Amino acid sequence: MEKTQLTLTPYKVETNGSISIGKRSFSVMINPAEFTHTYAIRYDTKEAFGRAGPYARFSSVNPDKVQFAIIVDGTGAVPPSSPNAVPKDVKTQLTDLRAVVYDYVGVQHQPNHVRILWGTLIFFGRLESMSTQYTLFKPNGDPLRAKVNLGFVGSMSKSEERLVANRSSPDLSHVVLVKQGDTLPLLCHGIYGDPGYYAEVARINNLVDFRTLEPGARLRFPPLE
Repeated sequence: MEKTQLTLTPYKVETNGSISIGKRSFSVMINPAEFTHTYAIRYDTKEAFGRAGPYARFSSVNPDKVQFAIIVDGTGAVPPSSPNAVPKDVKTQLTDLRAVVYDYVGVQHQPNHVRILWGTLIFFGRLESMSTQYTLFKPNGDPLRAKVNLGFVGSMSKSEERLVANRSSPDLSHVVLVKQGDTLPLLCHGIYGDPGYYAEVARINNLVDFRTLEPGARLRFPPLE
């Protein structure tokens, strides 16, 4: 089985709420040994006068969060992902990582939104925390290996929020039976008039691999309004 590397890719939220995936990305050298995906619901537990105890009243669904650690290696012990790739030192790799997930982007006036893609994990969010622990050094003090702990918080566009809000609505008007040759961007273009919604629809349908659609599968396309 071919190894799939965890990949971090910046994306841009357009003015109409759709997203466009950037061309630059960061693929880890060594996949995480584990990752944590946290979901949380907020309740209002304010006590009413005269009640014996608080009543947990639903308030909102908090953004989900993902946390994992990656190893950045500059010893040469870990071969590059491509046979023709030139090995990079730890400092350069960390610079490349920060450019994708952390650095302030002037034209956007904020850091990037980031898509995390690995196995069954498709996560759209923003960096919440990043800490680097250097674990191996050259005699002159230059780092040879580092462990980077990353935490991301989910971030949805307005259009995606509408999709999620309507995922259980009784007026779902589009349930599509996938045919041979169908692609998610093509189906989104036919239903919404915009292929850029493919990422949001993939999340709504919990697709493991949104690049390949299984003929005969049924996909939900909730209304945007």
